[in-house]
Amino acid sequence: MFDVTELLPPPPWKKPRRATTPSREPLTADKIVDAALKVLDADGLDAVSMRRVADELDTGAASLYAHVANKEELLDLIRERVLSEVRLPEPDPARWQDQIRELAFEIQRAHAQHRDIARLSLGNIPVGYHALRVGECMLAIMLAGGVPPKVAALATDRLSLYIAADSYEGALIVSRYKLDSPEASERFYARLSEIHEYYKTLPRDQFPSLTTHVDALMQADSDERFAFGLDMLIRSLETYV
Repeated sequence: MFDVTELLPPPPWKKPRRATTPSREPLTADKIVDAALKVLDADGLDAVSMRRVADELDTGAASLYAHVANKEELLDLIRERVLSEVRLPEPDPARWQDQIRELAFEIQRAHAQHRDIARLSLGNIPVGYHALRVGECMLAIMLAGGVPPKVAALATDRLSLYIAADSYEGALIVSRYKLDSPEASERFYARLSEIHEYYKTLPRDQFPSLTTHVDALMQADSDERFAFGLDMLIRSLETYV
């Protein structure tokens, strides 16, 4: 039957119906971390705020505090999520040097997938479950290989710092040179070539080593440089075994 009331204006004594909105899925800490990582991956760590994450979830910032105490806790949860992606090997005494290399590259890989997330590892004592698991694994690998406990403990700290610093520098280069497209990468490598040629023009009497070995200085890519640094650290550990 046709509803004739639709043809008439609503009477002043009748309250208008509230517009119905589709029910939302309940907010959880995991969903908040998902949204925070989305913001970080798009615009970097400095863009992550409670308000920005709330906007990503189409809600108010106040609703986040029922699940996350503050921004500091949110950043800890983000770091934990990223470190949960790190695959941890079972320590093998016969392969301890290789396992340290593999674990270091695995941590670097997890960092590289999330822009400047490595910055959260600098100046931050690990207390989260996944951060502690990564530290436990690295320490256990060295102990299994015969590295003395104190040396292994200090080396775990220094290796963690090396990995985080190298990863963060990589993120800074990506941000500074806006390496988000093949064209940008091409411009970056063209700039490196210009620097390479510039070094060759330096006064040889003042920079004899630089001008003579400029090719060696400029040839290695980031992975080769990272691996070289790891090898220096691992070889020093071998002297304690």
